[in-house]
Parts: sequence; C-alpha cells; structure tokens
Amino acid sequence: MQVHRKLASGGGGGGGAVAGEVYETELVDGGAGFADGEAARAFFARLDEQLNKVNRFYERKEAEFVERGESLRRQLQILAELRAAVVAEQQRDGRRRRCGNGGDSSPPDTEDPSVSCSILHGDQSLRGTSEQEQEGQEKLTKDMIARSPDDGDDDQLTIPQELGDSGRLGRPREEAANTRPRTTLPGGKAVTCQGRSVRINIPVTTPTRTVTAIRELLFDDMLSQSRRSGSANGTKCGDKLSINKRKVHQAEKMIRGALIELYKGLGYLKTYRSLNMMAFVKILKKFDKVTAKEAQSIYLKVVESSYFNVSDKVIRLMDDVDELFVRHFAEGDKRKAMKYLKPNQREESHTTTFFIGLFTGGFAALFIGYCIMAHIAGMYTQQSNKVYMATSYPVLSMFSLFFLHLFLYGCNIFMWRKTRINYTFIFEFTPTKELKYRDVFLICTTSMTIVIGVMFAHLTLIVKGYSSCAVQAIPGALLLVFLLILVCPFNILYRSCRYHFLTVIRNIILTPFYKVVMVDFFMADQLCSQVPLLRSLEYLACYYITSSYKTQDYGYCTRVKHFRDLAYAVSFLPYYWRAMQCARRWFDEGDINHIVNLGKYVSAMLAAGTKVAYENDNSAGWLSLVVIVSSLATIYQLYWDFVKDWGLLQFNSKNPWLRNDLILKQKYIYFLSMGLNLILRLAWLQTVIHPNIGSLDSRVTLFILAALEVIRRGHWNFYRLENEHLNNAGKFRAVKVVPLPFHEVEED
Repeated sequence: MQVHRKLASGGGGGGGAVAGEVYETELVDGGAGFADGEAARAFFARLDEQLNKVNRFYERKEAEFVERGESLRRQLQILAELRAAVVAEQQRDGRRRRCGNGGDSSPPDTEDPSVSCSILHGDQSLRGTSEQEQEGQEKLTKDMIARSPDDGDDDQLTIPQELGDSGRLGRPREEAANTRPRTTLPGGKAVTCQGRSVRINIPVTTPTRTVTAIRELLFDDMLSQSRRSGSANGTKCGDKLSINKRKVHQAEKMIRGALIELYKGLGYLKTYRSLNMMAFVKILKKFDKVTAKEAQSIYLKVVESSYFNVSDKVIRLMDDVDELFVRHFAEGDKRKAMKYLKPNQREESHTTTFFIGLFTGGFAALFIGYCIMAHIAGMYTQQSNKVYMATSYPVLSMFSLFFLHLFLYGCNIFMWRKTRINYTFIFEFTPTKELKYRDVFLICTTSMTIVIGVMFAHLTLIVKGYSSCAVQAIPGALLLVFLLILVCPFNILYRSCRYHFLTVIRNIILTPFYKVVMVDFFMADQLCSQVPLLRSLEYLACYYITSSYKTQDYGYCTRVKHFRDLAYAVSFLPYYWRAMQCARRWFDEGDINHIVNLGKYVSAMLAAGTKVAYENDNSAGWLSLVVIVSSLATIYQLYWDFVKDWGLLQFNSKNPWLRNDLILKQKYIYFLSMGLNLILRLAWLQTVIHPNIGSLDSRVTLFILAALEVIRRGHWNFYRLENEHLNNAGKFRAVKVVPLPFHEVEED
C-alpha cells in the first residue's frame, strides 16, 4: 500500500509535515493482497479521514493558542509600562508633597519621558463599544474577535471585546459574528504610552462598577463640554493620566488568569496529540492481528510525520508561558508558578469514607430513637403538642430539607464524575478547593447526626415536662450554631467552600447588579425548590428575635400583619431573583430566549399569588383561577425543562424524541425521567386536594411534598448539566478565555 500526501486548498508548501496536508491511502491491486479487499479499502479510507480530521483540528487550535500567546506578550509589555508609570507618578507626587512642605527644591513637574502617558476620552455606551471602535480593534487584531468573542468578567480596567460570551475556547466564527458586545464602562478611555493608544473598557459586572460607570459617564459628559468650550475660546486642552495602582493590579490579575488558562489549554492540546497517537498505534496493531499483515509499520511512519505529531509549537509556547509567568507573577520562583499553572489535586482520604459510615450509623440509630419517642409522645399527629409542632418541628424540617438537597447534590457529583461530565469547568470551580462527593456526604451525615441528636434530647426534655425558656431556646440555639459555622472566618470546616457559597448567595440577592454566571442561576434554581425552607427560616427568625419563645406565643408571627406579609414575600423572592437574572442576561447578551425564560418565572409568581389568595378566600372563583394559572405555569415549566434545560424532544434527532448525543446508554431512562419530572411538577395539586395521610399532622404532609420537590430538583440537576456539557463538547470548550485588559487602537 502507498499513502499519498496532498495539499488541501490554502495549504502551505515546503518539505516535511505541512499545515493543510491531507492523506489518502492507495492499496496496490485494489487490496487484492488482503482476504477482504473491500473491507481493507473501507478501513484505510476511514483511517485517512480520522488522520486528516485530527490534523485539521490540531492545526486550528494551535493557531488560536499561538495568536493568544502573542496577544498576551503585548499585554505584558503594556502592563510593564503602566507599572513604571505608576511608580513614576508616585515619585512625582512625593516630590510635590515634599516641595509643598519646603523639604525639596527639585521641580515638581519633572517627568520621565519614557513613561509619559496621556489620556484620550472615548465615546462608549453602557450597551457596548461603538461600531467605529470595533472597526479599529478588528484592524489591529485581525480576526481575533471573530475567533474568540468577548465575555468580560474581571475587575476594573478590563478592556477588549476579544472573548466569547460563553467564556470558553473554540467558539465558532459564525456565532461570534452574531454575538452582541458585552456591557462595558461608559466613557471608555485610551491610554497613550510611548506613542501607542490602548483602549480601556470596564465591564459592568458588579454594583461598584455600575456606580463607577454612571459617575464616569457624567464626568466625561462634563469634560467633553468643557473641552468643546475651550476649543471655541482657542484654548488648548490636554489631560494627564492619573494611573490608579489598584487598577493596574486588577489588570495584572486578569493577565495572570489568561496565562493560566492558556497554559491549561496547551496542556489539553498536548494530551490530545498523545492520545490520538496512541489510538493510531492500537488500531493498526489490531488490524495487523486480524489480517496477518504488517500495515502498521508503513502507515505509522506517515502518522509520525504528520503535522499534529511533529509540530513543536505547543511545547515551545508552553515553555514560553512558563517563563513569562515565573518572571512576571512568581518573582522568579518556579515552584510558586507551578502552584498556579499545575495545581495539585486534593487527594481523597479513606478517613473520610470511614467517618461517613460512622456518622451514617449514628444518624440511623438516633433517628430510630427519635421516631420511637415521638410516637410514644403522640407527636406528629393531629392531637400532638401544638407548641412543639409550631416551634421545634420547623427547625427539624428545615435542616432535613437542606441536607436532603445537599445529599442529592453529592449524588449528582458522583454521577457527573462517573459519566465524565465536566461539572468543575461548567461551574468554574477551583480544582484544589472544590467539594468531592465524599466531602458532601460527610457534611450531610455529620450535620444530621448532630441535629437529630440535639432534637432527640430536646424532645426527651419536653416529654418529661420541662418547658422553661432555656428548653424552648434549644432549637433556636442549634440553628444559630450552624449559622455561625457558616460565616466562621477561621480556616476550618471547608472555609473556601462556605465563603464561595455565601458569595453566590450574595450575587443572587443583589441581582441584577452582578453579572450572572452559570453557578449563580443554577443556585437560584435550587432556591426555587426551597421555598418551604425559606418560609420556615423567616418564621423562626421572627419567633426567636421577638422573644416569643419566652411566652410560647407561637401564633404571634402569623397574627401580626407585617410579619405575615413578609412570609408571603419570602415565597416570591426566589422567583423574583431568577427573573431578574434572566433580565440581566438579556441585557448583557441580547438573547430573546432569556426574556422567554423570564416569563416562566413570572408565571410561577402568578401561580403562587393565586394560591395565597385562595388560602385567604376559599371561594370557587379563586379555586378555578388557581387551577387555570397553575396548569398554564406547569405546562410552561415542563416545556422549558424538557426542551431548553435538558435539550430533549428534538423531533429530527437520530434518537427519536430525545437528542442526537446521549451520555446514558439506556434511552428508556430519559423517558422515565421525563415522566417522573411531570408527576413531581404536579405537587401544586395539594393546594386543591388538601391530602391527609392518616392521622398525621398537616405539617408533615407539607414536608413530604416539599421533600418530593427537592428530589425533583436533584433529579433535574443531572440532565441540566448533561445538556450543558454536551453543548460545551460540541463547541470544543475546555478552558475559559479570560478577557484581556488592554487593546491597542488607532487614533483618528
């Protein structure tokens, strides 16, 4: 057999492996030397196709990384100049202060011409850069915008519109052409250093940046007016740049993050090359074994000399990135640089598994004892102790719902890892600090053992007749301890994870002032399934803060109108937050689907409002309205679950009624999951039916329905991330593309 090399259209020339080459295998005498010549021809045609595809992909990604590396070199040069300008300006300020105090006779206005900078005031709107700016940027960066559209989300002094809205690598050019510019700071400025103009834009991603954007917009308007009036009077107006050290530090952090992601992407591409080389070796070895021929030695020489195997640009670029990072961000310390570029994964300990089993056994024993005690005391029935059910039971139910949700999240992590869904990349978790599923299970079992143990002791005291203020305060003290652990500043008990959780909650509460990322709206969806928990938390806060526990007046927080209204408002908050997130994403991206998604949460709020009205007025009119509005909202939500969030019900897919790519091999699981989601979505029917399970208290029935909603959400989570992972894989997204802080532009 003979393997021919041909130049594809647009390929280069020269000897050796050439970018743009394609390979075509020709079997002598049509493959007559093989037992099955037709199968041999089909095999090598397929092998040629795969080799050409690997080469094309490797070449394209290599070119993207090389171009990205050159951009980062220019960024570091500009950063070095600005650092020097900051130092020079600080020295000048120091000389001015000394001069003002009479301590130095040197001229205060002496400047170093090597770092002299001026500031040009651009004309930029809140919605994005102007078309004239984009044209200038495209001329200077060639087709970088088309190759990597923007997703700015770093601190102030961010700049270019270079990177994808998805924040991922490999976004198609066609999609980039239709991508709307990201929200940036008005009054974008161009810093001119040593004859180069650098555009500075700050994405409005936090409340602070929003205030800064408005302030600078007003400042620039006044400055433009003063400059126009000065020009009319023949006065020359020149502005000097006041460089903020904090802003330079923010730019430094962005460039550092971009280098880390570039190094990670280069590592992935290097692994891609070695894996494909191994695959060719194995498949040819298998072919030789089946046909009793020696085609491996001939074809493998072609593979070894192909572009993806002989090109050393990736290795050289990795060395360059390593050197740049050590020099600029690690103070020459190679070991310190490797902590960022190649962070060590946290090893899982068998000790964790041991304690999971230990606390699981302790929880089971205490829970059985608690159930026996509650049954003997007649709790959880319609004739139970009303004070206990109104004050202590909400604490137990709240902890149970929360840790049930957390346990299901641990199950999600286990399944995501088993099916190789890259959830750490989707959520942008730090590999060295993320919670493993064993850690989640340990937190759940330990916490629930403590909760059940304390509630068991509290129930024992209640049964024995102790009803003092101290006994009544035990559930509140338990809740307070867990809240203090959550905000504990010491580096114990997964501090990085606790603080990350609090940061996400802060972003949700302050929506839409914060830019919305995947983990934010994913967590907001979880809160939509935890409305009973939020209402219990609101009631307990009212009960203990108003000291109602001292008089055991458990009905105070439901009698007072403003507390009752607050309880209703809490029921709407998760849907409101989620709707505002959709509005913010529409504002940033201009995708109409976010407005349609917003309508889903508005319908949920309308359904919740009609239920509240029906609880206050049990008339047939309100009942009919509850059924109509809730039915429409349920249909809306089911459509979005199946089609948008899960990506199913694609009529033209190769898997009927599913989608083309499936991670789970058993297709029937998807149909069963859709059916289960449909059934659990109908939990609102309890408002109409008012089901009672035997003699159980109605609060227990509501808890069971709330637990079913939490289970539905945990089940929903797996398919939501499966669809997101497949979308990323289809667009070759494996690393984040961090926006760069500086962008050279041409002056008019």
